[in-house]
Amino acid sequence: MFTFPEAATLSEARVGLESHLLARFAARLPAAFVLEAAFEEAFYRRANLPEQLGKLFAAINPRRIDEDVLEGLCEKATSLVRTSALMDDSVQLLLRAVNNAGLSSGEFHLRRPGERRSESGGARPPGNAVLFALKRLWANDWQFEAVLARLDTLGSIALEARPVLIFAGPPGQPDPGLAEQLGAFEAWRSAAGLVGLA
Repeated sequence: MFTFPEAATLSEARVGLESHLLARFAARLPAAFVLEAAFEEAFYRRANLPEQLGKLFAAINPRRIDEDVLEGLCEKATSLVRTSALMDDSVQLLLRAVNNAGLSSGEFHLRRPGERRSESGGARPPGNAVLFALKRLWANDWQFEAVLARLDTLGSIALEARPVLIFAGPPGQPDPGLAEQLGAFEAWRSAAGLVGLA
């Protein structure tokens, strides 16, 4: 788990291109941090999810998809991801990062770099709420539309672990001026200040 200036020193594969771009605006960001892709990968490995998900979707033929069957399997996969436990050491690392980043109370949101879809919440303290929002975000990858898109484009249900951006405050609004400064990404600003790109 890294601040944006720290993330800018790491590879894009670990933290995402957007994290590198946001590091230039770190002083304008609300309380925030980057959860590297390895955190999600460790969750999947420790919960034995690749094997369980592989067995769950074994009957799906990517060349001839029965969408009714796929929809039911996606519901099971989403539930599996949401109900699988993070290891205690991972939970402690995340809670410590939430505290160190200054997300000690109030609203927050999290999302993948370069994506608009976010999960949000608000609690005092927010630690458990961040955990639940993170699990919801990961589970979104197993919703019907997401799995069908992977099958159509990749011929597989497999996905790569990706980083997550966690911000204090609600999701932002489009900021065309900032988008122009950053190039290809559409920037977002909330009442609390700059909160990211999508």
